Amino acid sequence: MSVRDLFPPRLAVSTETLPEPIDLLDVIPAGPALAWVRADDGLVAWGEAARIEVTGQERFSRAHRWWSQLVDAARITDGVAVPGSGPVAFGSFTFADGPGSSVLIVPSVVVGRHHGKSWITTIGNQDRPELVRQPAPIGHGRAHEDAGPEAAREWQDAVSKAVGRVTDGGLDKVVLARETVIRTERRIDPRYVLNRLAAAYPECWTFSVDGLIGATPELLVRRTGDAVVSRVLAGTVQRNADSSTDGRLARALMRSDKDLVEHLYAVESVAAALARHCTDLKVPASPSLLQLANVQHLATDVSGLLADDSSAIALAAALHPTAAVCGTPTERAASVIGELEGIDRGRYAGPVGWVDANGDGEFGIALRCGEMGPTQTSMRLLAGCGIVAGSTPSGEWAESEAKLSAMRTALGADATRETQTAV
Repeated sequence: MSVRDLFPPRLAVSTETLPEPIDLLDVIPAGPALAWVRADDGLVAWGEAARIEVTGQERFSRAHRWWSQLVDAARITDGVAVPGSGPVAFGSFTFADGPGSSVLIVPSVVVGRHHGKSWITTIGNQDRPELVRQPAPIGHGRAHEDAGPEAAREWQDAVSKAVGRVTDGGLDKVVLARETVIRTERRIDPRYVLNRLAAAYPECWTFSVDGLIGATPELLVRRTGDAVVSRVLAGTVQRNADSSTDGRLARALMRSDKDLVEHLYAVESVAAALARHCTDLKVPASPSLLQLANVQHLATDVSGLLADDSSAIALAAALHPTAAVCGTPTERAASVIGELEGIDRGRYAGPVGWVDANGDGEFGIALRCGEMGPTQTSMRLLAGCGIVAGSTPSGEWAESEAKLSAMRTALGADATRETQTAV
């Protein structure tokens, strides 16, 4: 951590209402993009007024402390006064406590929209820019996936071993992730990928933070004043183009003992974490069905009233990692992940989102995403599956393929990749 990190800059912040609603993704200029958008609402941003990179077990607390100091020192003029106005930081945190970097970025310009109301925030020495519809981003040419069939064999072998760990006792569920790399003919424009994801998955939170781009269906936590909510997803089946088959798959998912047990573990882990910070906790007795373009999920929204002054970052830290992305018991599952997974997740499955000066904000779990390589001509995609006693290697492989399809399609790699089959 540098001296600049220890002593955040004193920034001038100004937020003004815009006269008409803004199409958020249309106004992002070329270059690194920051985004958190769902349907028409959310935040987009560009430029960099301040930044901190943190590592290790204390990454959340160090980022929170830095952000609090920056806000305390800032000169803020906010005539909008809604969550997401005033100073905002976009954050992306690693899944594990290891040496990888987590980041909190304070942009120079933020444009927000909520319930038809739009605003613009300038931070630092940034003059208010003229917001214009930018030219449509150009695609990156041909995209191909270079993973071979051995990837399927190796990962399914790991799934078999994980099922063995569960049946041996002492472990209820473990989540195993796999990776693949998409390479492109030209540099990837983040806006191109964001637009394709947002169009295909309006129910998801489409995000971009420091090269991590995706559309997550899973909201780790939203804090709005004293209202707190977390969306739990666990239990998945692929969509089918035939409506009758699709309905049959949905009904089977809702009745599946294996998927209901997996979902219950995830709900219990979130409820236990929120109970330490919230009162009036509401946990539905059974999940609902969330249908996306590529998959269907069992979903449960857990909500409560904040009983302390925890910010969105602090709540994300308290919840991470949930059983939906790690397993249960947490320590045992994390140990098995380290033993069997064989990859560094980086910021995949870690919290990603934003926080404002009041501690309000939204953090999702970084799923259905990819991380751009240093030359911006490659993207590493990851997907994970919850392994329980009833899991099968071929079934989990099929589920992981369905989850990867979101980013493959957004990058144009779904039609050109070499077919990988379950073994």
